[in-house]
Amino acid sequence: MAEAESVIGTPDSAGADESAVPEERPKGKRKIAALLVVAVIAYLLDLGSKMIVVEKLEGREPIKVIGDLLRFEAIRNPGAAFGMGEAFTIIFTCIAAVVIVVIIRLARKLYSLPWAIALGLLLGGALGNLTDRIFRSPGVFEGAVVDFIAPAHFAVFNLADSAIVCGGILIVILSFRGLDPDGNVHKD
Repeated sequence: MAEAESVIGTPDSAGADESAVPEERPKGKRKIAALLVVAVIAYLLDLGSKMIVVEKLEGREPIKVIGDLLRFEAIRNPGAAFGMGEAFTIIFTCIAAVVIVVIIRLARKLYSLPWAIALGLLLGGALGNLTDRIFRSPGVFEGAVVDFIAPAHFAVFNLADSAIVCGGILIVILSFRGLDPDGNVHKD
C-alpha cells in the first residue's frame, strides 16, 4: 500500500520522498547560545566592576560621577533591595540558586531570541549576586553583595541588579506582546 501511495503521490509517513526533505536544524540551539552569551557578558561585567570597586573604592570617599545626582560608593549589602532583610541572606542565596535552576530548565524550550536575551540577563545577574553571597565575607552563603552605583534618593545597586531588572522588564514587555519563550505568539 505504501508503494502505491508513493507512486500516485499521496502522502505517507513511511514514503520514499522523506529522504529528499532536508533535516532542519533545531531553532533552540542558537537561542540557548544567545542566552549563554548574554549571561556570560552580564556576569563578567558585574564581576569585573565589583573587583575594581573593592580594590579602588572600598574604604574611600564616594566618587561623584554626575554632581549630586550619581556617585560611586562601595557598600556591602547582606540583604535584598534597599538593604532590607539582612537577617535572611541565606534565603536570598537559595532564591538566586532556584532562579538559576529554573532558567536552565526553561532554556530547553527556548526558541525566542528576545526571551533568550531576557533570561540571559536574569541568569547573569543572579550568578553575579550569588557569587558574592557564596564567596564574600562574612562567610559561605552569608556573603554581602558589593553595591556601588548610588543615584540620588535611591538605593545603591550593582550591575547584576541592573541586569536582573532589565531582564525582568523585558519579560513583562514580551508577555504583554504575547510572545512565549517557545517562540509562539498569542493574542489574548
